[in-house]
Parts: sequence; structure tokens; C-alpha cells
Amino acid sequence: MPSDAKPKTDAAPALEALPANAYIRGLIVTVIAFGLGFLFLWLTADQKLPQGSLFEANPINSLYITVFLAYIINWIAFVPAAIKQTEKFFDLTGSITYFSCTIISLLIGARTADSTFSFSTRAIIQSLFTLVWAARLGSFLFKRISKDSKDKRFDQIKINPPRFFGVWTIQGAWVTLTAISVFVVNSYGATDDKPINAVDILGYLIWVIGFGIEVTADNQKSKFAANPDNKGKWIDEGLWYYSRHPNYFGEMSLWLGQFIAAASTLQGSQWACVISPIFVVFLLMKISGVPMLESRGNEKWGSDPNYRLYMENTHVILILPKGKKTLENIESPLVPQQTSQV
Repeated sequence: MPSDAKPKTDAAPALEALPANAYIRGLIVTVIAFGLGFLFLWLTADQKLPQGSLFEANPINSLYITVFLAYIINWIAFVPAAIKQTEKFFDLTGSITYFSCTIISLLIGARTADSTFSFSTRAIIQSLFTLVWAARLGSFLFKRISKDSKDKRFDQIKINPPRFFGVWTIQGAWVTLTAISVFVVNSYGATDDKPINAVDILGYLIWVIGFGIEVTADNQKSKFAANPDNKGKWIDEGLWYYSRHPNYFGEMSLWLGQFIAAASTLQGSQWACVISPIFVVFLLMKISGVPMLESRGNEKWGSDPNYRLYMENTHVILILPKGKKTLENIESPLVPQQTSQV
């Protein structure tokens, strides 16, 4: 047995050993995550339920099939993950969900009443953007967890099946809310006869810039972490010199670009698609991104005045020039932030 292996007394509790509130909490999280996805599905589907047969070719049904698929893929993936108590394929499943939902919405949305296909240029461009992003991020995260063997976020989650199921449901909601603009554009692909305009191009430019920032920041951090001389250090070079989380800035920007590119086709309650960039900002700034990483950083280096100087002079998200504070202006040691738990 490896020296760092846990004794059997620390094994995951059996399902029957979990208290009732564990199941209740997991159920509440699942209902909220599914409810949010369904709410914005209903709004962006012109506040209508499926029309006729679910597989009848129309934009409303395309949206419903796409969103339900986002949850079904994650619920299926949960089963082997729960049995093995592993999070190794969680991020990869997220990318597969984006891939599947994007392609399905594109194909169903382009299907006409006479069973031919009519693809809109707008839908093709935004779908390609989503597929490129999902492939890049999914492979990056899968390589990282394959190297690290685990994701610390899941240490207490994967041993609690109801809570673990809730997290997989949240991933379905994440795909739905994040990519809802793309799904709406795709679902109306067969009837979209509006030419590409200046607003679309602005959205494409923002996406390209955001994607470039995210890729560059991730590569810089990977290269930094791979250098043995940097063990135990925080990254303060490249884009990370100007922002504490430039990769998240890129992520926020590219989804804002997707929403802007879709804006010229939206009408009525479809403007609920604005939830996409808002949700991404909220998720990264308040839930699973910045709070969690900064809490870990404060635990490691909060007593180091140079780290506190870096925190004071570097914007949390935006890529901006450094502040001008000196060590004499630095306040008391940082304390870990409270992070939200699923």
C-alpha cells in the first residue's frame, strides 16, 4: 500500500450510512440546477412547451431536445463516476456535453419541414467557436487531472453520492446557461435569413480576443508550474503579472462575445440569453473560480508580504497596469476567504 494511502477507516461511507439531510441537500441542489436550466429554456423558447411531437422539426423542439440532452449526458456519466468515486472524467464530460448539444442543436435547427437542411452562416460560426473552445478546454483540464490524479474540489463531494449527483446536474445547468445563446441561434438556423452585420463581427472579435487570452494564460501557468524552480511559488509573469486570473477574464470575454454575436437574432423573451455572460461572471467570481483559488493562495502565502503586495497591485480579473503600492503600504496578513460549497 502506498505510504499516503488512507486507512480503511477513512473509506467512503455506504449510501445507507449517510444522514437524511445529505439526501435532502442533494435533492435541493438537483432541483435548483435543473429548474434554472428549464426556466431559461422556457424563456428562450418563446415561453412555449414542445410543439407536437418532440422530434418534429421546429426551433422550440430543438431547444428542448438540446437542453434535456445536456442533463442526460451528465446523469449517465454520474453512474460510473459514483461507483468508482472519481472525478477524473468530470471536466471531459462537460466538454462532451458542449460538443453533443452544439452539434445536435445545429443539425435539428437546420432541418426544414421537407427534411432538408438549411444552415445559417451565423449558426455555423458560433457553433465552430463553441466546439473549438470545448475541445481546447476539455483536453487541457483532462491532461491536468490525469497528471495530478485528483481535483481537490471533489474530495468531500465524491464520497457523498447525493451531493455528487447534484454537482453533475449543475454541470448540465452550466452547459445550458453558458451556451444558451448558441443553442438559440442554432435552433432557429433554418429560418435565420439575417446577414452578418457589424454587431455580429464585434461579437466574433471579442470571442477571438477572449479565447486568445484564455489559451495564453493557461499555457503560461502550465509552463510556470512545470518548472521545478517555481515549486511553491505563485505565478507573477506574462499575463499573470497584470491580472491575478487572466484566464477567467478570457473566459468571461469569449462568452460575452457569443451573446453579442447572437443579439441581432434575439426577440422578446429570448433576450433572457443575457444570462450567459452574467452566469459565467457570477460562477467564476463568486462560486467555483476566484474565491476558491484565492482562498488557497491566502492559505499558502498570506503571511508573505511580497504576496500581499502582488495581491494589492494586481487586479483580480482585468488585465491592467500594476498598482503603485509598496511594502510599507501593505496591510496585515491575508486570511482565507470563505468559499461556497455545493
